Amino acid sequence: MTQRTIQVRNPRTGAIDHSFQTPTPEALATRLAALRTAQADWLAIGLDGRIRAMEELCDAVDRHYPAILAALSADTGRHEWSVNEIEGLKGITRMRCATAAAALAEATGQSSDPSLRFQQQYVPYQLVGIISPWNYPLILCMIDAICALLAGCAVAIKPSEVTPRFIAPFKAAIAEVPHLRDVLEVIAGDGEIGGLIVDLTDTVVFTGSVPTGRKVQERAASQFKPVFLELGGSDPAVILSSADPDMAAEIVVRGATENSGQLCCAIERVYVHDSLLPAFTDRVVARMQALQMNTADIEKGELGPVIFARQADILRAQIDQAVAGGATIATGGRIVEHGGGLWCEPTVLTGVTQDMAIMREETFGPIVPIMAFSDTDQAVQLANDTTFGLSATVIGDEEAAIAVGSRINAGGMWINDFDTMGGVGARAEKTAFGHSGLGGSRYGYGGFLRFLRKKAIVVRRPATAA
Repeated sequence: MTQRTIQVRNPRTGAIDHSFQTPTPEALATRLAALRTAQADWLAIGLDGRIRAMEELCDAVDRHYPAILAALSADTGRHEWSVNEIEGLKGITRMRCATAAAALAEATGQSSDPSLRFQQQYVPYQLVGIISPWNYPLILCMIDAICALLAGCAVAIKPSEVTPRFIAPFKAAIAEVPHLRDVLEVIAGDGEIGGLIVDLTDTVVFTGSVPTGRKVQERAASQFKPVFLELGGSDPAVILSSADPDMAAEIVVRGATENSGQLCCAIERVYVHDSLLPAFTDRVVARMQALQMNTADIEKGELGPVIFARQADILRAQIDQAVAGGATIATGGRIVEHGGGLWCEPTVLTGVTQDMAIMREETFGPIVPIMAFSDTDQAVQLANDTTFGLSATVIGDEEAAIAVGSRINAGGMWINDFDTMGGVGARAEKTAFGHSGLGGSRYGYGGFLRFLRKKAIVVRRPATAA
């Protein structure tokens, strides 16, 4: 494999207006070997030193804020959520710095045999590989790297080739931080480079689609390397008869349209008690119709373009298949082309059935398909009728909603809200069910511990003479 040039599409214009060169395998191997060598010094500066370096990264990001924001906005075709990504990166970094000492504290203990005691030692992987997706290019390339770095690992990141523009200004910020710049590399590359990242690192975090996650797992497994897979979802929302229709509509629309629906934990299937169906549907339609696409001005409108052009074909096919099967478009329903970019109208579908692709596959767009249920047993059965299990939302009387949520197979369960892991992610942990992922929690203390091997040092003391 030689150095190759990768062409990059602009999501707002459809034009190929950016390109980058992949590293050669030899150059990549040399850089990753240097990261490995530097890891010993990174570990030796101690947790306090690593915390200082990560806090300095936040300051460096602020110094490069305009360039990073401009590149992220060009990568994704949206402005507000690019701002949110940068602020989110700094917030998550500082939160992880504040909790690292407690998370990484090593235990000691005594056996039932008084002559035996143990020390629990944590040994970081030397080099962690991260392969991240295009929907949140900055946050998702760093969300796991932060914990791995604080734990004492070196990290090599390969972001998606769909959204690579942010890499250069972000690397400029990293370059200003002593120690960190020696153990953190962000590499522009495609799937072939991703495969080499698997080969050249000790453990891998992959965030993306199920098919690609399967390839990563198979490649790593052949080398006896652990992987952590953060994959897709088809997340349900269950609206109980006790729910307030206005509140339920607000939560569902927010959950379905955040980042234009281009997030793994978006609400993609809605099951509403039949007694609330008309009132809830009317309110959802009204809220969706009030949303604006940012076709004319990147800084105006709630909905950005479809970042990855191939995703627009998936959205179009799912809508068409649902309508052909008897569903009704209550609002929206079109993929709109504007100036070469592609936007999905905020869409509500009624009369959907469980066998439709839009209810069974990941959607990744601002679409709300609504289906009625008659009792909670049926709602739970419908919510669990999926190969996924990332997260879910239940809205209604709190006690009843928790009871229903406890029966749904999903790692994150939002009760009367949506996507609140950011508020409790310092301590609360969740793992995926089904095809939505594999491995330890990226949240809570588990976000640190999965990058550490555990060593038990067991000591026997000689018997003391009486």
